[in-house]
Amino acid sequence: DQELWNTHLALKRKLLGYSNEQARLLWMQGEMDPAQVLASGTLLDPDALTIGFARRFATYKRATLLFRDLERLKRLMQDPWRPVQIIFAGKAHPADEHGKYFIRQVYSLAKDHGFGGHIAFVEEYDLHTAKYLIHGVDVWLNTPRPPQEACGTSGQKAALNGVPHLSILDGWWVEGYTGANGWAIGRPEFHPDPSAQDAADAEALYRTLEQEVVPLYYDRDRDGVPRGWLNMMRETVRSVVPRFCTRRMVRDYTEQLFAKASAQSLRSAGHPS
Repeated sequence: DQELWNTHLALKRKLLGYSNEQARLLWMQGEMDPAQVLASGTLLDPDALTIGFARRFATYKRATLLFRDLERLKRLMQDPWRPVQIIFAGKAHPADEHGKYFIRQVYSLAKDHGFGGHIAFVEEYDLHTAKYLIHGVDVWLNTPRPPQEACGTSGQKAALNGVPHLSILDGWWVEGYTGANGWAIGRPEFHPDPSAQDAADAEALYRTLEQEVVPLYYDRDRDGVPRGWLNMMRETVRSVVPRFCTRRMVRDYTEQLFAKASAQSLRSAGHPS
């Protein structure tokens, strides 16, 4: 347990060091003002529970669902004994005005001194940045509007690195959730009233964070190690790696498609199967 925990903490510090270095470079180039430096995550605490949200800012992914009750979120984040912070990253399609609006909302709150640097937005999101995020955060957040999430590969990649998933029950999480490898919120079906759905899902998200995620992360033994959290990290890897990988994909294509198509072709050509 101690080795796993030390490794995870080292990866988290590596992520925060990377975000700080990116901010420093932009500051030296004159491309950031003090508020933007704050928004880049320079005040993030390596000891705080760190949530990751990094993906395409499409409207249906509801990146700002966590902001529905800002006072409740502020209390959650600024708990002096059990602080929480979140790192956002991503880009919107140039033609997706709603997606770009979501980014502006996130960035505005990241610059807000009222949140004390507990919200960060890492700019210039790309595959290189994603590598730091998927192994450096403590929990991966996904909040799509069901049933529009086709998959959600960012969560799969984080899970392969032992990062538990906190997600609306949609996309890959419908198959991947076991009850011991993360948390499922919401229902995986279409809701006729988007506003009512947002309210219900936001409430479920806050409640899950307050009553389950945060307590488990900060439940430490005498050595300061969160044994329960580490058990969930192990279960995340154990349950996800065999099912969401290229090996399984190739096997399924071979057994369910290629082999059957080959046999059908041989029969059509008059060869015995």
